[in-house]
Amino acid sequence: MAPVRHPDAPAPGELLGAHYGHCFGCGDGQPHGLHLAARAGQGVTVTAEFTVREAHQGAPGLAHGGVLATALDETLGSLNWLLRVIAVTGRLETDFARPVPVGTVLHLEAEVTAVAGRKIYSRATGRIGGPEGPVAVRAQALFIEVKVDHFIDNGRPAEIQAAMSDPDQVRRARAFEVNP
Repeated sequence: MAPVRHPDAPAPGELLGAHYGHCFGCGDGQPHGLHLAARAGQGVTVTAEFTVREAHQGAPGLAHGGVLATALDETLGSLNWLLRVIAVTGRLETDFARPVPVGTVLHLEAEVTAVAGRKIYSRATGRIGGPEGPVAVRAQALFIEVKVDHFIDNGRPAEIQAAMSDPDQVRRARAFEVNP
């Protein structure tokens, strides 16, 4: 089925913000994290950017492939906020087209392509040199919708309790939205 943007989803252009402060992908509480900033797009799309820093190196002067995969996964996971579902990554297939040097701003774009029951299919690209620049990385993913119990049953109790005690209802819900 074609994806349908939830009526309460953030408006196009709106910054989505971190879903959890200690998330390596988008949280401000991770000094070496990506600090990825995603914005809602039209339909069920998001755009995001992150700057490859020295802490993100694999080979000298180049981004680590796992860090690039994390950036794609984080961007793809942000799509679930537009559907207003809690979902985790079930599969992530990543293609690396060109190296990404340290200091580069990676411009990411993602979209949900289909929804079938609890399965959410999506894809993303990462470009260097601007939103229209050459493709450096791309991914296809399958996310699986889960209940909040998935995190309660499997997460560390202290972090789960802290997230569930947040008085901000939106932040409390978003803490449990992506990745197992």
